[in-house]
Amino acid sequence: MAVLICITGRDNSKLEQKLRASLPGVEISQWPNCSNLAAVEFVIAWNAPDELWSQLPNLKVVQSFGAGVDGIALKQLPEHVAVTRIVDTGLADDMAEYILTHVLAHKLRLREYTRKQNQQQWKPRRVKAHNHVGILGLGELGLAAASSLRNNNFIVSGWSRTHKEVDGINCYYGQNALHQFLENLDYLVCLLPLTTHTSGILNRVVFEQLPNDSVLINVARGQHLVDDDLLWALDNHQLAGATLDVFNAEPLEPEHPFWQHPLITMTPHCAAITDLATVCEQIVFNINAHFSKQSLKNQIDKAVGY
Repeated sequence: MAVLICITGRDNSKLEQKLRASLPGVEISQWPNCSNLAAVEFVIAWNAPDELWSQLPNLKVVQSFGAGVDGIALKQLPEHVAVTRIVDTGLADDMAEYILTHVLAHKLRLREYTRKQNQQQWKPRRVKAHNHVGILGLGELGLAAASSLRNNNFIVSGWSRTHKEVDGINCYYGQNALHQFLENLDYLVCLLPLTTHTSGILNRVVFEQLPNDSVLINVARGQHLVDDDLLWALDNHQLAGATLDVFNAEPLEPEHPFWQHPLITMTPHCAAITDLATVCEQIVFNINAHFSKQSLKNQIDKAVGY
């Protein structure tokens, strides 16, 4: 029984240590220090190098290290290989809190008052009347955010790829309903999975369909956003502001115009950070399930990408 860890861009020593303690009978190694790739059936991966997959003739399961699977090269995997992801209930609570916080920060003009404090200006204003939040993506995170917003007296609409009915939420689905979903929003929150269909969805066409005093909040993936289109929308008063937690390149390069833009609030991909203990618990479950031929937890549909 062999398991390979291939998660690039981070120190995986604590992850390996925890997995070894929980799986004493399993051979665990880290890419590229694996002496027998042919024995590997289970890979824990995120942004693995493309050349890895062709070297794993007995691969059966790929476990994403993230809540999404956009860090997995799904098209390079054989059809029989199962793909699973992490589901952290605490993640949904953290994300809902982050979204509510930034919606309220805009509604209460906190960024404006910070600027006025720096300029020693005393100019009180009423809170914004904005009260309608639209959520792109009604998965676990989207539903948690919607519930939090409704509990704080916001009107909530949601858009998804397929038909859904959720109490208290105005639900839209499919490309044909996107314009109707967008046209009356005060806030647009992106919580979509990243797929070939959703990449670049936050673009000029979408921004032009929003009211020009609306605010974008992107907490999904940086690749959902066309950076230049957002800058155009802000500079041409098509949008009133944006909160961004995710970016096309992370960390964001120092020369990027987002850093200094007066209408953009940035955070360093911290809206919801998965707990390592929760990650290990789910990975251990799936490793044991695979080797005992039981059902895997949180398996995705590779055809749709989530």
